[in-house]
Amino acid sequence: MSSTTRMARTALVAGTVIAIATGLAACGGQSLEDKGGAHGKGGGKGEIVVGSAGFTESKVLAEIYSKILDDAGYDARVQTLANRELYEPALEKGQIDVVPEYASTLAEFLNAKKNGAKAKPVASSDIDKTVTALKKLAGPRGLTVLPVGEATDQNAFAVTEEFAAAHKLKTLSDLGASRQKITLAAGEECETRPFCKPGLEKSYGIDVKGIDPKGVGTPQAKQAVKDGTDQLVLTTTTDATLDNFGLVLLDDDKKLQNADNVLPVVNAKSAGGKEIESALGKLTSVLTTKDLINLNRKVDAERLKPADVAQTFLESKGLVKK
Repeated sequence: MSSTTRMARTALVAGTVIAIATGLAACGGQSLEDKGGAHGKGGGKGEIVVGSAGFTESKVLAEIYSKILDDAGYDARVQTLANRELYEPALEKGQIDVVPEYASTLAEFLNAKKNGAKAKPVASSDIDKTVTALKKLAGPRGLTVLPVGEATDQNAFAVTEEFAAAHKLKTLSDLGASRQKITLAAGEECETRPFCKPGLEKSYGIDVKGIDPKGVGTPQAKQAVKDGTDQLVLTTTTDATLDNFGLVLLDDDKKLQNADNVLPVVNAKSAGGKEIESALGKLTSVLTTKDLINLNRKVDAERLKPADVAQTFLESKGLVKK
């Protein structure tokens, strides 16, 4: 979820500034402009705003972070924004304080912001090297990268079982070799992100004729592929509902996707204290990839609310008081 990588991202940055400047109350909760820092109004230790992207896994993780911080004495709430192009600048500004992130995806996002869309990649399949590079990019922007855990969610691409059988597809290389023209159901940011349309074209020779902006792994995106409107969907390796849509993942045989372990990233001024690091670290140390799949399944397949799923999970791990 989820996820986020989770995910060069420059096309929407200008629009991001405009959108935030006009206020994002419609995204849920109070406007970002009304916040005024984590230690403004609120309970005990002050208010903390946890940012979430618009896909299931990110929403559940944000709810988990929020409840852990509530339990630690903060007045925490979740602010959902559509994508990283929106929430990352807000995190820098302190309009949100904490975000559950994905190491490689954020590293390349910040790399592109600093060095341009054609910058030499800094992320890789080596999580330690990737986190080191991420910290170097995040620090000057006022962001603190907290310790990384074992849980991983990489971006992935799926087709219908019928499409895979008809064209003998098991890998993304197979899809490129098939010479099929593909419409890709994904987020609109896929147009510029290196792991998405540019990477599919460059690494695999896949002919992406267009992006259908239905989001990352959303039911609408998967349904569009099931119906044949689109041929390929961007989802994640922790997607728990592919079977429901008759979809199968194609193997990323050229390793287009990097190590995307989950880790918290905070605004250094508003949420950079040891108490927050300690509270979130208790989760990071026990969260697994299998947990991510199960959390996604609870929301996407069983139709439970992210907040309820988060509470049940935390109680099961003994991370919050019942």
